[in-house]
Amino acid sequence: MLNFTVGPVMSDNEVLAIGGEQVPYFRTQEFSDIVLESEALMKEFVNAPEGSKTLFITGSGTASMEAVVMNVFSSYDRLLVIDGGSFGHRFTQLCNIHHIPYTSIKPERGKSVTAEMLAPYEGKGYTGLLVNLHETSTGVLYDAELLGKFCKRNNLIFVVDAISAFLADEVNMTKDHIDVVITGSQKVLACAPGISIIVLDPKALERIRESETKTMYFDLKDALKNAERGQTPFTPAVGVIRQIHHRLKKIKEAGGVESEIRNIKAQAEDFRTKIKGLPFEIVSEKMSNALTPLHPLTASAYDIFLELKDNYGIWVCPNGGDMKDTIFRVGHFGAQTTKDNDTLIKAFLSLQIKRII
Repeated sequence: MLNFTVGPVMSDNEVLAIGGEQVPYFRTQEFSDIVLESEALMKEFVNAPEGSKTLFITGSGTASMEAVVMNVFSSYDRLLVIDGGSFGHRFTQLCNIHHIPYTSIKPERGKSVTAEMLAPYEGKGYTGLLVNLHETSTGVLYDAELLGKFCKRNNLIFVVDAISAFLADEVNMTKDHIDVVITGSQKVLACAPGISIIVLDPKALERIRESETKTMYFDLKDALKNAERGQTPFTPAVGVIRQIHHRLKKIKEAGGVESEIRNIKAQAEDFRTKIKGLPFEIVSEKMSNALTPLHPLTASAYDIFLELKDNYGIWVCPNGGDMKDTIFRVGHFGAQTTKDNDTLIKAFLSLQIKRII
């Protein structure tokens, strides 16, 4: 299988080897040391301000999105949510479930958020802004600097779902005034799914300390207390945390965040160059390095996904809902090479010869 989806992605052999080992008992100093070192590296990689904390949640990215909404905000808040696709929309669903008032900002599909779109909300008493920084359903990468300056001017808690943006694009908490970053194990970290990660600055931590959240598993006050000793309240996905620890150290040794972003950018640019001349339209005006969103001009996007999967052993990333037949996505992270791009391009050319596209 050749995997161009956006998670889970292909892992390298060292990560796979860790996944094949016996899972050790975790209430030990050895495991605590792994968690604490991973926390420090996460804070370094997102340039978190002094006094920030990292939490490892056993659950998908949506689990951490919900935990943040529950613990950082309440019914007394008024939030702005960038609702530009199926993943940004998830924040609105969580706000509805937890009875937190919000207003949606809905850019056109494939378009970014502009200063003009934010202007009507200046000084209107909002208390937080939530964004899926890289809207993976359409490929749009939003402007973190623009949103961060808006949040700073208006004293908003700025929550960034960077689940697919972390390590593919710059995520800088200090520079862009970000209070919460969320990411996951199965994206650019290229580990098995099962762990999502939350980095919280002091402003967000104060909110959590003051919250009256009624939950057991998602009680971040309890998670923070356990994190002081490098532990979690309940049994974590131990093997995945060990994989994350390995990947974070390897990224650090290879030159850090900047080097990882350069590598993914090069993979993306190689693919985008090679796709020219094929009957596809790129649908996003500002793309992440993480993926390329393609609209087929001559065929159904979902039919292309099925054909590649069933007859070529290649997985691209389909969409659902009203984008099922119009947009598919090609991811550029995980254990990929430019030769893998060549293999995908050859498959597209074969589909052209077969008149499938």
